[in-house]
Amino acid sequence: MAENMLPSKTRRGMNEDDEILPKLGYVEPYEGESISHYLGRLRRFKANSLPSGYSLGKIAGLGAVTGRWEKLYFNPFPTRQELEALASLIGVNTDRLAEMLPPNGVTMKPRPIRLCAACYAEVPCHRIEWQYKDKLKCDRHQLGFLTKCTNCETSFSIPSDWVKGECSHCSLPFAKMAKRQKIY
Repeated sequence: MAENMLPSKTRRGMNEDDEILPKLGYVEPYEGESISHYLGRLRRFKANSLPSGYSLGKIAGLGAVTGRWEKLYFNPFPTRQELEALASLIGVNTDRLAEMLPPNGVTMKPRPIRLCAACYAEVPCHRIEWQYKDKLKCDRHQLGFLTKCTNCETSFSIPSDWVKGECSHCSLPFAKMAKRQKIY
């Protein structure tokens, strides 16, 4: 018997006319994780298996907006209603989703993608704070951020595409790149 790969449906409210909403498999967010990295993990989770940020946005009724978030583009900034729509689909608190975004007044630098390999070795996720425009080093390790692989010098792909935590070109694990980070 083939397994149903579509998200399960849940009913909101008690009336027959109420809309039936899909419900995706739950993925626990990491502390400080960027929304880009989280959405990529959520889409790849076996119970969800969604091919793109757009497919997730379509299910949530948001369209292409989730694809922009995966690329760390927040103009216009996500609204509370958008976060609530996504939260109801994935079972994560709206305030928790908001923590994955830059705080009010903080300017982002979406490119190049930055990485503290020492942090990644401790908790395997991209942190939103690494992309803050004014942040030049990791405050925890006092190391400058990496913007490309220390082996082949390929720029890092967007965090939602980080499947194995390694360079997309030469497969060097991010955690091993810490040895080549410079003390700031």
